[in-house]
Amino acid sequence: MPDEPVVVNSSEEVVDTDEQSVNMSSPSTQFAPARRMGIFEPFHHMSMWEDTFRGDIIPSAGACMVTLPNDRADDKSGYTSSEQLIPSGSEDNQAGKSISDKVQRRLAQNREAARKSRMRKKAYVQQLEKSNLKLAQLEMELERARQQGLYIFGSNCNPGLSSTINPGIAAFEMEYSLWVEEQQKKNAELRNILQSHVSEMELQLLVETVLNHYYNLFRMKTDAAKADVFYLMSGVWRTSVERFFLWLGGFKPSELINVVMPQLEPLTDQQIVQICNLRHCCQQAEDALTQGMDKLQQTLAQNILTMTTGMGSYSSQMVSSMEKLEALESFVNQADHLRQQTLQQMSLILTTRQAAWGLLAFGEYLQRLRALSSLWAARPREPPSLLCQNRCR
Repeated sequence: MPDEPVVVNSSEEVVDTDEQSVNMSSPSTQFAPARRMGIFEPFHHMSMWEDTFRGDIIPSAGACMVTLPNDRADDKSGYTSSEQLIPSGSEDNQAGKSISDKVQRRLAQNREAARKSRMRKKAYVQQLEKSNLKLAQLEMELERARQQGLYIFGSNCNPGLSSTINPGIAAFEMEYSLWVEEQQKKNAELRNILQSHVSEMELQLLVETVLNHYYNLFRMKTDAAKADVFYLMSGVWRTSVERFFLWLGGFKPSELINVVMPQLEPLTDQQIVQICNLRHCCQQAEDALTQGMDKLQQTLAQNILTMTTGMGSYSSQMVSSMEKLEALESFVNQADHLRQQTLQQMSLILTTRQAAWGLLAFGEYLQRLRALSSLWAARPREPPSLLCQNRCR
């Protein structure tokens, strides 16, 4: 039978079978464990390196080879056969272990990718649901405005008028709906940060953010006044209870001071004097704007009366009335400017923490007005037929 090399390891170590056969025939020969024999040492080191660099280096079983010399064919027949079987099994186990580790890593990666994909899908679905809810709310608000006939005019009810939506007002309603949602979030942030121990710098940044949020509302109202000042002054974009307190398209600045004052204690004597002076100035400005509005109404009524009695040129009187109506936009803008100046002056008079408490008090005040409006709209009502019967009795 021809001698063939036996594949056992990638090491260059050559084992002398003559010396091994002599030692094996001696009765005092002690057999070392297989894992400590020279030909198996590379496997031992390979296992150690594999544990260290697992995932980066995977040894190939086909590259491990040692050629044994062919000096004693009679002794080699039994020796090499047993030696061949042992490393061959270890090699298979090592290769199988490497493949198994690789498969496990890929399975883990696939599971992680699937988990992230499910999370992205869930977030996308939630975003769609939230967008659908906002869209439904906007559609309800637009339908309510359409029924009230504030800025959507039907050809049947108002002949000669266009049945189109004012794009400026539609954009304002969408922006204001988002503004209210953002204000609720900022109220929650103020409440949380005031209950925790934060630095003065963090609190100051939040106060400035809330103030800028109100300034943004005034900017939105300026654009809406250019589109339709009557819509803005009617307050249909606010809830029913908020409209009850409406003054020139918004809240009275002196009302703001009255709402937040109880939440600002303790105040120094100087702060009390400054706040009282500010409230007095606000009331004077409010009275001046109110008187200007009354004067505008009287003048406009006289012009209309002149047109109906036929005195003067109809076209010139109509132009004069239009010019006076344009002054209405200026009144609304001046009122918003007074509101913004009041917020700025209050933030300068108060400390940072007092300003935060004041903004929180005013924000919660507006939230309570909206909540009261919702309760009022959802109150139980008697059918019209029962109302007529009760009145007849």
